[in-house]
Formats: sequence, structure tokens, C-alpha cells
Amino acid sequence: MTTTPEKIDLLIEPRWIAAVDSDSTLSNHAVAINKDRIVAVLPTREARTRFAPTTHTKLDDHILIPGLINLHTHAAMTLMRGIADDLPLMEWLQKHIWPTEGANLSPQFVHDGTRLACAEMLKGGITCFNDMYFYPDAAASAASDLGMRAVLGITTLEFPTPYASDATDYISKGLAVRQDWLSNPLINFCLAPHAPYTVTDASFERILTLSEQLNLPIHCHLHETAQEVEESIRQHGMRPLKRLHRLGLLGPNLIGVHAVHLNDDDLELLATTSSNIAHCPTSNLKLASGLAPVAKMRQIGINVGLGTDGAASNNRLDMFAEMRLASLLAKGVSGNAQALPAREVLRMATLGAAQALGMADRIGSITPGKQADLCAIDLGAPETRPCFDPLSHVINVAGREHVTHVWVAGKCCVDNKSLRKTKQNNLESALALWQNILEFRQQS
Repeated sequence: MTTTPEKIDLLIEPRWIAAVDSDSTLSNHAVAINKDRIVAVLPTREARTRFAPTTHTKLDDHILIPGLINLHTHAAMTLMRGIADDLPLMEWLQKHIWPTEGANLSPQFVHDGTRLACAEMLKGGITCFNDMYFYPDAAASAASDLGMRAVLGITTLEFPTPYASDATDYISKGLAVRQDWLSNPLINFCLAPHAPYTVTDASFERILTLSEQLNLPIHCHLHETAQEVEESIRQHGMRPLKRLHRLGLLGPNLIGVHAVHLNDDDLELLATTSSNIAHCPTSNLKLASGLAPVAKMRQIGINVGLGTDGAASNNRLDMFAEMRLASLLAKGVSGNAQALPAREVLRMATLGAAQALGMADRIGSITPGKQADLCAIDLGAPETRPCFDPLSHVINVAGREHVTHVWVAGKCCVDNKSLRKTKQNNLESALALWQNILEFRQQS
């Protein structure tokens, strides 16, 4: 008896698959996708008889990985790429970034900056980003326009910006935007108190209550500089992590960003509370913030994801660069060449980040039942050959320029290195206008 093949939307046949949910790299396997989900991961020969795909994509020299997840960025700040380089964090923020934002921040600024960031990230294999910025409605619209998955911060500060007047106003506006986007499966939200030095105990307490009520992650800069830690001890009599622990914020819902300056007590607090860290190695180096003890974090079981930070402090939204740098720094700092091998770094950039966002049941690995967020990397170019270990090549050899195809929820967003869904001319004209505006205001 002949069985009728099952109709599906897409069958992808790469040379290799790094599923991430297992330690093995598969070869001669295919991924079957219907609508927004992965139906099966199975041997190619079996897939060809079992399924009748509408689209059949063969990638003879490629490795297929889960879509990369940028666990920390400020997407709209891409419009400020390179305006204030080679400066320490507080001088960079107080004398350049905050004044520029004060003069230019608007919904249109956020929409255009986020569109630019999404275009860059998608072409580099990033399918989801965790954002901390203002006007989240404009950011949601931009990400949605390009078909990208986003977790947008309900950013909270105590001081006014053009977006909001005080902590209560920031939170109220953010919650209203979240409500407006609840029906969009690609747009999610988190609570984003900027940092312990910009948020009061009372605001942190309200944020904790909202996190528990709405089951939202808390995304917060933490222990980024030695000055931040020293100032906390002077003002509060304790280090920032201990203060947040006293307030009840440490736990599986917390994503602490940077976490550079940690002592043994800090590390123990993070581990025992199952808190998460977003490691941003390039930004930490560029702002001279320091070297995070990531190898030690992983050794004691702290979940660590990777982020680029914003393009104003990085100046790239390039997760391939972050993966390779994270691995190299961990080896150099720990004195252990086996620290953060390729498999573990890829997990940090995919399933580890998904876990931090509370989304590991939906994204982060090539697993049947999960959303089809995928990235195909061409390892057939001369600079990527010979290839003895394709997974090692993803971290140590390949770059974002080798990404050829990207799918988000089963829809192709990048096809043969070209964005599928963007009004490119409109974006380019907007970028030219913003460059002129920013240059004029800097010179005024």
C-alpha cells in the first residue's frame, strides 16, 4: 500500500544541521516545516518520501543552525553608530549619547533606527533581539515590517526624556504598548529598568510585582563598571547585585547585562538564584569596562547568553563576532584553552538566550514543535575550506557574510543574502536624512 506524502510548506536539506538541543552535528538530514513550526528533523532519504513540500530548498555546502538571538541591544541607536568612539562609558553616555538622544529622540527616529538594525541583524543570521530603548511601539512596527522576532523593553528611568517624564510614566506607556501588540506572535515584551544607578528601590519593587503578575523577564544593566559598584557601596552600603537580591529581583526572570565586575559572592548569588547574564564582549572591550569572568560563570552553572549591545557602543550588530570573541576571551582570561568550546558558545547564542527570555519552549534549537527560526551558513567558500568540523567553523571561521538564508517562524526573511521584506529605497532615504540631521546638530 502506497502512502500519500504529507503536504508541508518547506523542506530544507542542508549538508549539516547543528540542532543545539543535542550534542551531535547531523549530516544527511532534513528539516520539515509547516506554517510556522518545525514538523520533523529526519534523514534526507526518509524526508523525500514522507513529505510533499511546496518549497524544497537544497543547501549542499551549508550548515543549518537555530536563528541567533541577540540578548541585549539598543536597536534604534544604530543611527548613532560611530558618533562618539574611544571614550569611557560615563563620558560617552553623559556628554554624547544622552545629549544626542535629547535632541533627536522621536517615534520616527526609533522606527528608522530599528528598521536599520533589523536589516543588519537579519542579514547576519539574527532572528530575535532583546531590546532596551524608548518608543517601543515604533520599534515593534519596524521589527514587524521586516518579519523579525523581538522582545521589547518597557524601559524605566527616574529622569525625563522626550519619551516619558518619570518611572511611572515610562512603565505606564510601556504597558499600554504591550497591550496593543499582544496578538502579534513575533512581538514580545520584557521589563527593562535601565540600571541600579538610574532606578530607585520603589521602582524596582513595582517592576518585580509586574514581572510576577505578567510573567515577564527583567532586563537590566548590571555591574558594568567598577565605578558603578563603588558608587552603589557608597550610596546603598552594598554592591548592586546584593541590593537587587535584597529587593527580590534575582531569579530565573532576571537578565543581568554585562556583569563584568563580579566577586565570588556575586557569582554565588547569580548561581544560587538561577539568574541569567547577557554577555556583551565587544562593547565591554570598546568602552574599557573590563573582562567578564564568563568561563567561571559557566563552570558554576550560570546561564549566559550573548548580546551585541547597541551599534553606538559596538559598532556592529554581529553575533558571529560576539561568539568568536566570547570564546577567545574566555580562554585567555581563564588560562584554559578548553573554555567555551564552539558547541557551548553556539548554545549561548541560541538556546541559552532563549532560556533567559523564558522562550526556550518556542525557539533556540532545531526541535520538532518549535518555531522555525533558522539560519543557513555557506561553508563552501575558499576561506571556509577545508572543513573538518562544521560546528567549529561556525564559531572560528565563518562570519555573517556567509549567511545566505534566514527564516523566522517559517517565513524566509533572507534569501540568497538578500532581504525579502523591506522597502529598501525608503530606508536608504531615511538614513541619509538622519545622517544630515545628526551631523548638523552635532556641529551647532
